[in-house]
Amino acid sequence: MSVNKQAAQPASINSDTRLEGDKRVVPEPLKNLLKKDVEITKRFVAFCLNFVQIRSFKTHCKFLEWSCHGVVWLTGLIAFTYFMNNNKLHEVEVNLFIALVIDILVVAIVKAITRRRRPAINDDPFSIGPDQYSFPSGHASRASMLLIFFTCLYSLPMLFWPPLLAWWFSISISRLLLYRHHILDVVAGVLIGFTEALIIGLIWIGPKTATEFIKWISDEKTAGSDAEII
Repeated sequence: MSVNKQAAQPASINSDTRLEGDKRVVPEPLKNLLKKDVEITKRFVAFCLNFVQIRSFKTHCKFLEWSCHGVVWLTGLIAFTYFMNNNKLHEVEVNLFIALVIDILVVAIVKAITRRRRPAINDDPFSIGPDQYSFPSGHASRASMLLIFFTCLYSLPMLFWPPLLAWWFSISISRLLLYRHHILDVVAGVLIGFTEALIIGLIWIGPKTATEFIKWISDEKTAGSDAEII
């Protein structure tokens, strides 16, 4: 009996060692940086909320959150493309769809890898899976990508540039005021969004290819309609 217990003991030790080895080990410099980020974020938000104007602005942050939500943009774009069947808009619709998908995938992958906890409870009903984590800010990356998209890639009239800039800045600040993210999360999101816009510019799909793509997607419905007419 004693021999069996002694034989079983190494297996238990190996199991404990394996469990300890599976834990994520955060390097000390990175741990200190993240801790400093938390402290600076708290101080920054507390300082901002001393101003009445910013406290009143915070009441609009929830609307800003939804105005840059990935689900809202994707469903809105698909509905717009379906109901507004205009060949002149196919180029922007297809490229914008690709940009939104790339943004969602990149942010989800980075969040799944880093798994940094959010600074507060997240009450977003669409926040599932990797989106429950904090780094990077998906709203900041999406707003940054859309800013470059509509000012440089598919440039809107300059009349719309100031509202776009104000919207982008407001989205970034609102992520902190709502205490959804830390400062590093937002900064990383902005950099990722600018990089995504650069990639979209390199792989930009022209109007002819975009129209063919839209027609290819809607072929099934068109073919069915033709069959019924015949």
